[in-house]
Amino acid sequence: MTLDRYLIRQFLPIFFIAVFMFVFLITLIDLFANLVRFLTYEVPIKEILRVSYYYLPKSLSFAQPISLLFATAYTLGDLYARNELTSIFSSGVSFLRFGSSLVLIGIITSVFSFYFDDQVVIPSLKIKNDLSRTYLRQETRENNNSDIVIKTREGRLIYSVDYYDDNSLTLNGLSIIEKDEAGSFMALIRAPTASWNGEYWSLSNALIYTWENTLLKARPLGATDSYREDPAAFRRSSYDVESLSAREAGLLVDDLKAAGLPFIGALADYYHRFSYATVSMVVIILSISMGGRFKKNILLMSLLASLLVAVVFYVMEMISMMMARLGYIPPMVGAWLPVGTFILIGLLLLQNAKT
Repeated sequence: MTLDRYLIRQFLPIFFIAVFMFVFLITLIDLFANLVRFLTYEVPIKEILRVSYYYLPKSLSFAQPISLLFATAYTLGDLYARNELTSIFSSGVSFLRFGSSLVLIGIITSVFSFYFDDQVVIPSLKIKNDLSRTYLRQETRENNNSDIVIKTREGRLIYSVDYYDDNSLTLNGLSIIEKDEAGSFMALIRAPTASWNGEYWSLSNALIYTWENTLLKARPLGATDSYREDPAAFRRSSYDVESLSAREAGLLVDDLKAAGLPFIGALADYYHRFSYATVSMVVIILSISMGGRFKKNILLMSLLASLLVAVVFYVMEMISMMMARLGYIPPMVGAWLPVGTFILIGLLLLQNAKT
């Protein structure tokens, strides 16, 4: 326990300094990426800083893994340069046992990362994006959909909607195709509008078309409570998984599946929500395996190694997620392949670590 406390005391100051440094850099990069456009529209400095303020949680989410990697590599490298690791290993303490407290920190930060992203990062990033759109005069129709087609009840009911208004919960230009269990056409219902009354869709001036002696005939459709699809099925298709909490993202995937719409990309992003949270634990394992390999220029080499590993990881993650969204590999594989690969690399390096 004494060694654990000593290692943590050496690690935490470096970690907090690294977090501050990387958060500052990431926020600054985002600020300068839009600064010219803000100045073009004469946005006050106070409001520009307000946008950057709401980006801070996202910057912290990005900075946490690389800060852990840098702090761990630097701390262990510094201990090795001062021959303290040699004394520890000579006393019979293994490298893995000595670094177990850092692994525990990695697990704790992974759990923190998941809930922090879910409860803080996503809401604050939405506010930041909304403010940016307002100041840059970018129009958005996030809550309104047009030209919607969804399938429900195992494909036996198909909705075609010209326009869905999420504010008034109304469907405009509604067509509904009903099929039997064999997939054969049964009826076509058309209504200029339909409104949600809290339990079902109330169709106005609806007509139903059915086959009668090889002729498609129309007749008025009376009041019916048969159409009970949740308004969310028409709304969520306009959202991105990254803008939703984990629970809402899972509901989005279910909605897309039920509607018969493409869901592979959303499912891959949903799995990525969980795999990304484990990155903190992964980088700890990787950085422990790198510890003690730098004897000179420890600060510079730890920083370069951290940046190099981060770039390789994010490039690999970007490629695997792109392949998953396009359907070349399963969504689960696309989300977890980079994490599994780097865990394997870390374990292999640990086998060759000096003890």
